[in-house]
Amino acid sequence: MTKPGRLLAFILALLTVPVAAIAQTADSDAFTLKVLLRGAAIGDEVVVVNRTGSGWTVSSASRLGAPLMFELRNAELKYAPDWSALSLSMEGSVRNEVFAVSTTIANGLASSNILQGTNRTTKNDAVSDGTILLPNNFYGAYVALARALVAATPGTALKAYVAPQAEIALTVDSVAEDRLQTADRTFTARRVRLTMANPGGPLSVDLWSEPDGRLVRISIPAAQLDVVREDVASSAARQLTFYREGDEDVRIAANGFNLAATISRPKNPATPKVPAVVLVAGSGPMGRDEVVAGIPIFGQLASQLADAGYFVVRYDKRGVGQSGGRVEAVTLQDYADDVRAVLKFVDSRKDVDDKRIFLVGHSEGGWVSMLAAAADDRVAGIALCGVPSGTGADLVVEQQRAALESLTLTYAEREEKLALQRRINQAVVTGQGWEAVTSDLRRQADTPWFRSFLMFDPAVQMPRVKVPVLVVQGERDRQVVASHGQKLAALAKARKKDPGASVVAIAGVNHLFVPAATGAVAEYASLPTRDITPEWSKSLVAWMSGIRQ
Repeated sequence: MTKPGRLLAFILALLTVPVAAIAQTADSDAFTLKVLLRGAAIGDEVVVVNRTGSGWTVSSASRLGAPLMFELRNAELKYAPDWSALSLSMEGSVRNEVFAVSTTIANGLASSNILQGTNRTTKNDAVSDGTILLPNNFYGAYVALARALVAATPGTALKAYVAPQAEIALTVDSVAEDRLQTADRTFTARRVRLTMANPGGPLSVDLWSEPDGRLVRISIPAAQLDVVREDVASSAARQLTFYREGDEDVRIAANGFNLAATISRPKNPATPKVPAVVLVAGSGPMGRDEVVAGIPIFGQLASQLADAGYFVVRYDKRGVGQSGGRVEAVTLQDYADDVRAVLKFVDSRKDVDDKRIFLVGHSEGGWVSMLAAAADDRVAGIALCGVPSGTGADLVVEQQRAALESLTLTYAEREEKLALQRRINQAVVTGQGWEAVTSDLRRQADTPWFRSFLMFDPAVQMPRVKVPVLVVQGERDRQVVASHGQKLAALAKARKKDPGASVVAIAGVNHLFVPAATGAVAEYASLPTRDITPEWSKSLVAWMSGIRQ
């Protein structure tokens, strides 16, 4: 058992338990919850919800490996027909020590018999009417919570009994709707953000359910923990963070795998063949909509460009979302090869003007676009939006310096941290000097992608780009500050036989091209508007409309 006071224990390892191990009735729902920690799948839990004449039963079974060595052989919650809690039973072992909990709820009292090893104890706790049973290490228990939240609104208050420990208060902070797409269907999920008033401090939890209350997902951001129903956790599933009527999902053949993409088309094209745009996302595990702080940047941009008459393709990066491929050894050049696969697909379309295919790269995606354009004559021009002008090594130090200046550190402490970053950068690039870096930091930094990022130099790559370049910069960008735009444009204009270079600065917007007060990263989550500025797409359209290959 977990120690009293630890109200939410996080499962670190699970082994699959077959659904058949839990008895089912004719009127039942059986599913598997996949557990992910820091984005990596680490196990699953089998859940069966049975409806009987006397109410509801929620059963679960799981077996946990190292380091917890936890086995849940049987876990069962019983509720009345109106989902009033009746009882809980759990039995299993922790590191080969047997435990069992049996709790009954009656007359405002939770009475528990507890076995831990050879020790037997009893415990009585006062509980509220309508309390929801949420025992540790039993994610199927959230089935009842999902049902209770079907009609909840911001401010709704509930109680949950973390058996056999204590009752806690839950408060609904916000309610929203997400569209989810699986291999079989597209449906709307209700997302409720809760605050759990734990004794150790408030804990934020997101819970998704279908309109009828069927559990879809649990997310605990502070623990980087996600528990997701198997059909939604599948690589064939994704969250539709942006929806545009008429969009088409496609698969694009890449190097040994497929890239999952979405096409946005003009609704009433003026000609049989229209110009095309490929959107290239920035760093990290970006899906096709390039969602940052809940804002679907590329989803919105694709819609605006399609409305302006362009055929637009946005795609999940390799190893992300529904795209195949692996990322362990990926480099910027590999991402550029993926862009070229998309270019080949676009060029093959009969409804695309193959003389007017453009790349629009955001942030690191601009560097990837430069690599692709230099190697592929299908590109008519590239737009570099919020793109760094110096080397990756310089950018990392610049961004870290800005972050450190916001902390209460002495000058010496800041310089020490910057010196460490420079040592890490040097070790990544040369392979020498790792003895001065901890093993944990080396594991994080010593990757092919980071090496290619540190070594990338726009000053070296820009002369290889033989097509017109547009540089678009947000004046309040604090991730890639405004001066980068002018320097990048200068590099483009300095090319021999310059095919054309332009620069546009958009006032009042940050790195996401969203109106902002300061442009700081810390401001992203509280931006008053969640929409990109229309000036971004207008500047792209004005530039592309004047280019003929």
